[in-house]
Amino acid sequence: MQSTTRRLFDEEFRLNKISKQRDPLEILNRHIDFAIFRKPLEKHFEPNKKDLSKGGRPAFDYLLMFKILILQRYYNISDDATEYAILDRLSFMRFLGLTISDRVPDSKTIWNFRNTLAQGGLVEELFARLDKTLNTRGIIAHEGKMTDASFIEAPRQRNTREENQQLKDGNIPEAWKDDPDKLRQKDTDARWTKHNGQNHFGYKDHIKADTETKLITGYDVTPAHVHDSQVTKDLLDKKDKHQPLWGDSAYRSEEMEKMLKKKKIKSMIHEKGYRGSPLTKKQLKRNRKKSKVRARVEHIFAFMENSMQGMYTRFRSLVRAKASVGLMNITYNLFRLVQLKVQL
Repeated sequence: MQSTTRRLFDEEFRLNKISKQRDPLEILNRHIDFAIFRKPLEKHFEPNKKDLSKGGRPAFDYLLMFKILILQRYYNISDDATEYAILDRLSFMRFLGLTISDRVPDSKTIWNFRNTLAQGGLVEELFARLDKTLNTRGIIAHEGKMTDASFIEAPRQRNTREENQQLKDGNIPEAWKDDPDKLRQKDTDARWTKHNGQNHFGYKDHIKADTETKLITGYDVTPAHVHDSQVTKDLLDKKDKHQPLWGDSAYRSEEMEKMLKKKKIKSMIHEKGYRGSPLTKKQLKRNRKKSKVRARVEHIFAFMENSMQGMYTRFRSLVRAKASVGLMNITYNLFRLVQLKVQL
């Protein structure tokens, strides 16, 4: 009898053991009400919902699919690996509210859902919904902002030097135009750049974050060669008025200082030395003091690199990279809220 009872409750016993290991997905479910994302998802998908009277299987719940993308970004796994993991892992099923007998979206369904979000710009809308919720509930401190950018590596392309130059000039090589299959495998938006002696290919995640909570409050995604300071103006909004902005010396310029002054934002950007005009002792001291706050933004990228298994995208094109990176930023914020022990 005991053996039969044990078999009947094997799944529950196993999940209890997983819980004792502090399953991060269970903790995330406990603190985050994912229903805040339902309205924009339904608004986007409902008008094009399939008419089941004509036959076919019902579509998967939009919130379920969105949670799959969050799960996928946290573990940074491919669509095929995501499908397998949901089928294989009880912790994934519990996070998604599925049982062993439920239908599981296949890899193609996951790809199509994410691609639909990307093409419709819905990831940015979902990020904005989360940010609005955090502001409404007074979670964002608004005592200061910090900005930084990090490379998002993309699958490297084996292009000739001439092809890379044509892409840099904004042109698609003629040979690619004549071969649709080849063009489909090429990323015409990602770019090469060199930083600290290392070559990078892909994109950049430019973020603005709250200094107190380390929550991302704004972001933009560009090809990797775009300078960090070029998108700062677009990241700043009226909520940042009268707050200090922290950033490293890459953001320092006369133009930047004028822009911040015009927006009534106090500049706490590191001062920069020049050839023949090195930083004075006072400037170095001021920079060291600023670093104590500015360095907090590096914790964000460190979490993405380590806890979220790396900062790279498998997807070609800027549109899809924006969706992928946006989902990464949303996922970071959700897990950061758990660290802050905030019930959402």
